[in-house]
Amino acid sequence: MTTSNSLIPARPLLIGCAAGFSGDRVDAAGPVVDTLIARGGPAFLIFETLAERTLALAQLRRRANSDAGYEPLLDDLLRPVLARCLQHNIRIVSNFGAANPLAAARHIQRMALELGLDAPRIAVVGGDDLSGQAHRPLLRAQLGSAVDSIEMVSANAYIGAEAIAAALDAGAQIVVCGRVADPSLAVGPAMSHFGWRADDWDRLARATMAGHLLECGAQVCGGYFADPGYKDVPALHAVGYPIAEIDADGNCVIGKADNTGGLVSLATVKEQLLYELHDPAAYLTPDVVADISNAHIEQLAPDRVALTGVCGHPRPASLKVNVCHEGGWLAEGEISYAGPRAEARARLAADVLRQRLPALALRVDLIGALSVMADDGGLLLATTAAGDARDVRLRAAATHADKAQAERLLREVTALYCCGPAGGGGVRTTLTPRLNTLSCLVPRDAVPVRFDMLDKGARP
Repeated sequence: MTTSNSLIPARPLLIGCAAGFSGDRVDAAGPVVDTLIARGGPAFLIFETLAERTLALAQLRRRANSDAGYEPLLDDLLRPVLARCLQHNIRIVSNFGAANPLAAARHIQRMALELGLDAPRIAVVGGDDLSGQAHRPLLRAQLGSAVDSIEMVSANAYIGAEAIAAALDAGAQIVVCGRVADPSLAVGPAMSHFGWRADDWDRLARATMAGHLLECGAQVCGGYFADPGYKDVPALHAVGYPIAEIDADGNCVIGKADNTGGLVSLATVKEQLLYELHDPAAYLTPDVVADISNAHIEQLAPDRVALTGVCGHPRPASLKVNVCHEGGWLAEGEISYAGPRAEARARLAADVLRQRLPALALRVDLIGALSVMADDGGLLLATTAAGDARDVRLRAAATHADKAQAERLLREVTALYCCGPAGGGGVRTTLTPRLNTLSCLVPRDAVPVRFDMLDKGARP
């Protein structure tokens, strides 16, 4: 490992991101890996596949099957590029372990053997899962009696980059994590490559913001940015995924995979830099408090933007924990109305549902007339005069702790076929178990973060 105190400066580190959430495009990694190989030098490939409730859904899958609970698209994401990554010493770091990192690691080991590869050195980062009974006193101390009145599905702490860095220092080619903070997927490789201390706040903050630019995949390359006629993005259908070049001080240049669509510009980087930051002067992460209030960005060339001027402050003493629990049932029903007076008929149908289901608090949307900007209480719908929309999809939704009560909405929407108003069709109904979330902070030293190397000789 080359340290930042070495006489010969460490080479810049390339980190490419090939997923920004669970369910992202599975063909993104190919062009990223091609570009990393072409550029040469030390490189990592990261996949960010967790959102706030993704882990709860993964935990439910693990309950049903002890070998499940990790990213369901793991095979599609990794198999096409695994051999090339291992052959070209591109190491892989991801949170696609979700609720079962060990099972994900075993799946990757099995995948490598099926591809005729030597078993890779795989590290599994653990400690984030606080859903067991042993952790209830810790959660109760923060959340009080609320913990006793819920049916918990998952509880996970947002851990940082230190265990990732330690695993890489120990020789891991692939690091499989559960709930680590998204930017930490980039901070860990940078810590290991450059030999940074865990209290090198400025460098950690700079790498954190590089990770923040990477973590949402194609967003920084124009994906979420695109708005035709106002913010045009070329070849959006083939939008590329980002690659960060990080130097020994943590400053970075953001680009994208070669021969792909999209763009990396001052505007795309500014938007992503501010995305989800509650306070630009104090972005709280498990690794550092990052401050971008004096950040500077510069367009160096087409699709190459430099970020400098980030500074850091000591990391928080606490870690954030998300607790997901069963929240009853969500019932949804839809029916379409078209032609003259379609909006009036859709509004009448909504009135019928409300009168027949007085025990349910209905959310009503008139898709094609008033939906996205509406409110759960229906105030905007009630105070907005009926228009003349001729193509309206009525959506009614309600939640209830009792499944039978929720199912009543499905039957009533279906009954609109013949019970009126006129011309309704295309009914679709769904009933989904609902997850609710509680959040709290716990002392950092109460979360036992660790990594373990998967036994290469173990049966996958």
